[in-house]
Amino acid sequence: MKKLFAVLGNPIGHSMSPVMHNDLFSLYNMNAVYLPFQVKEEELKEAVNGLRALGAVGFNVTVPHKSTIMPFLDEIDELAASIGAVNTVVNQNGKLIGYNTDGLGFLKGLDEYVTKIEGHKILVIGAGGAARAIYFTLAKENPVQIDIANRTVEKAVELITECPYSITSRALTLEEAGNYLGEYDLIIQTTMIGMEPNTEEQPISLENINKQALVCDIIYNPLETSILRDAKERGAAVQNGINMFVYQGALAFEIWTGRLPDIQRMKENVLRQLGGK
Repeated sequence: MKKLFAVLGNPIGHSMSPVMHNDLFSLYNMNAVYLPFQVKEEELKEAVNGLRALGAVGFNVTVPHKSTIMPFLDEIDELAASIGAVNTVVNQNGKLIGYNTDGLGFLKGLDEYVTKIEGHKILVIGAGGAARAIYFTLAKENPVQIDIANRTVEKAVELITECPYSITSRALTLEEAGNYLGEYDLIIQTTMIGMEPNTEEQPISLENINKQALVCDIIYNPLETSILRDAKERGAAVQNGINMFVYQGALAFEIWTGRLPDIQRMKENVLRQLGGK
């Protein structure tokens, strides 16, 4: 009987997780399958219990369920609990344990561009589950400052207040962040703005950008969002969400199987599916 793995989200059609993980199962001769499930918010509890009843070995959680899934799990890893979001769940003999690999996945994926966060001044755009994971993880790396810009400033304030690590931060409106943009050498876009069908939208004006900055967008489909295209045209370096996506997936795979998979193969596979190189 095949071992069952899954991803829960809404929407879910854009996810490359099934392609990535099913290829790894084939590579390592594992009798397993990874399936995507579109789950409405009000049906999340039933979906989690369904996966438990089916004996799913593990599953991923994507937007908008990363925080709301937590009450339906039996145990939460310490980092995931402090972040307040889960993206990976493992079934240990019927006990569902939640982890968060988003922040560490982003940090590992950043290595190609930035080997050390210490000394950097950073702007995070957004205050959702992914933003929390990235903010908390980077806060441990001794940057000079991490500011949070969000449409609803109260959510940015809440995120900063709840961070368990000592870090200098400001909660900003998107307009304020646009005015201060020249101060940052790392800008991280964590919202869904720029995904299908609104691919021409971007959350913030880059008019004042520092050309030495690196602009990251955690979106990987499309490969180049409007904000990345704009940043590149203004002379800044850019990174899409492929690295974070691949590394968070690799860390999830390791939690489920005890094996860290072939990162380069995962990246090439996802890029091929998305029509990139």
